[in-house]
Amino acid sequence: MRRRWITGLVLGAVALSAAACGTGSATTPDGRALLRLGYFPNLTHGSAILGVERGIYAEHLGADVALRTSRFNAGPEAVEALFASAVDAAFIGPSPAINAHVQSGGEAIRVVAGATSGGAFLVVRPGIDEPDGLRGATLSSPQLGNTQDVALRAWLADQGLKTDTLGGGDVRVQPQPNAQILETFRAGDIDGAWVPEPWASRLVQEGGGRVLVDEGDLWPGGRYVTTHLVVRAAYLREHRDVVRRLLEGHLAATDRTNEHPAEAKRAVDAALAELTGKALAPAVLDAAWANLTFTVDPIAPSLRRGAADAHALGLLRSSDLDGIYDLSLLNEVLRAQGRDEVADA
Repeated sequence: MRRRWITGLVLGAVALSAAACGTGSATTPDGRALLRLGYFPNLTHGSAILGVERGIYAEHLGADVALRTSRFNAGPEAVEALFASAVDAAFIGPSPAINAHVQSGGEAIRVVAGATSGGAFLVVRPGIDEPDGLRGATLSSPQLGNTQDVALRAWLADQGLKTDTLGGGDVRVQPQPNAQILETFRAGDIDGAWVPEPWASRLVQEGGGRVLVDEGDLWPGGRYVTTHLVVRAAYLREHRDVVRRLLEGHLAATDRTNEHPAEAKRAVDAALAELTGKALAPAVLDAAWANLTFTVDPIAPSLRRGAADAHALGLLRSSDLDGIYDLSLLNEVLRAQGRDEVADA
């Protein structure tokens, strides 16, 4: 199966100019180095949330580095903040990272580590047991052109089912926010959706749906990037020691997430409840968590293959991702702890 990413649709008209290479403010009034870190109140940002909430990043950055955090709701918003030098590092998904790299001519960002793999599914109503059963159906994705939207359209195309961005074709694709997807699925207005966790588990448990496609089955070893850590290229050049400390903290946060899942789930759910106003049902949290893999490996082949497919389909003006990765500091951290290094290809 081929996977494809799309650009242009998700960013709109972003003014790049000098902002893609700008440095922003890198120090505080008291002379400390400043690191501004962005993340999403999403389960797929679980290790990032734990790292912030438990003070793991701050501890590893040290007293001479001031950590400022910002929360974003979507990848394009975080990318705009990176372009404007309003944040220095951020946890984002594959499609926004590809867009940022291509739109800036490879100048704006570098992927310095992975964060999460897995956790995306096509959930459908009972009675749909095979791809051909989707002919004439209405499916949803979180946003036109986002990672799950393109995954859905690509998979449908591989099944011989046509779609278009206007909602026509053999299968109608109706993008809408995740919360609205749950409502319309429960109401019977859509037949299914390709969504990330925890929404997939909520569609199953609260909407009575069934999983038709686990996206992990479409990738070698079930591994594909869902979230990774990117840094502004200019900040990385000028503050490599700070980024190295951030990566030490990120590795520690990832280890703690994996080694103490009960604590991590409690911390992340409490943070999500505070940030979004509602905690997840325990059964949903347990099911969704089991579908996610927290890892510092960015699983580079999945990103490169997606960009190449998107370019071949005319959805990406260039598939050249040369320079998007700088895993040198992460590998320094891994070597220092006697761990296996990760690759950028």
